[in-house]
Amino acid sequence: MSTVLYDSPIFGPVISRRMGTSLGVNLNPSKRKVCSFDCIYCECGYNVKEPLTSAPGHHIPSRAEVAGALEATLQKMRSEGKTLDVITFAGNGEPTLHSEFYGVIQDTVRLRDEYYPDANIAVLSNGTRVHIPSVFEALKMTDKPCIKIDCMDMGIVKALDRPVDADYDVKRVVDTLAHNKMENLTIQTMFCQWAENGVWKNNYSEKNIADWVEMIKALKPKAVQVYTISRETPYKEMQKIPEETIRGIAKMVEGYTKEISVSM
Repeated sequence: MSTVLYDSPIFGPVISRRMGTSLGVNLNPSKRKVCSFDCIYCECGYNVKEPLTSAPGHHIPSRAEVAGALEATLQKMRSEGKTLDVITFAGNGEPTLHSEFYGVIQDTVRLRDEYYPDANIAVLSNGTRVHIPSVFEALKMTDKPCIKIDCMDMGIVKALDRPVDADYDVKRVVDTLAHNKMENLTIQTMFCQWAENGVWKNNYSEKNIADWVEMIKALKPKAVQVYTISRETPYKEMQKIPEETIRGIAKMVEGYTKEISVSM
């Protein structure tokens, strides 16, 4: 596959199908993915099992490096009269794995307020670290903390999202979010189908959807974003689902969230 990896620590701006004009912040190395999930559909490819080295592109940017690069980019964009909708923490893996994540978010809020006060700050996260108080508080400081929950069935989660931590439990993520208020919470879900040993599986069976709807009811997030595959995937035997199916799923949570978006 043609793996997509992003420059570190700043990339873009790019046009995001869900975010608008987005300046990306990648807290991971520029030449490899570092994530607490290893999703079979991730455009960044699979995790590399070997440890990080001093090789070019393996460096994890420090808090100071991120702040310096972000400020330089924002200064340049403003001087050129460019618009900006959102500063998005995404890139080559899970941003909340960064050891200075809380401080990085503090710096980003300060710089956003100085250069582009109308822009949002978004974090695309798989939620594996929301139970850590500093991570949770950092996410609360942002305008769009986006937590990806693809299914409530751990069998499906292990096949589709492939969490690195054997103790990962999606129910713990949901419980944390349910018992600790996050005003701007967005839930993102990728609906898709894939083949295992010639047998097609999916995360939108009647039971899966019923459990997913109950999760949305319990969390009442500000926004729900549902989407399907739009790019090449590292796992070859995958297919997107029909638009009418995904729109039907989205309609099931009307009334439990303020915003619903569907991306194909």
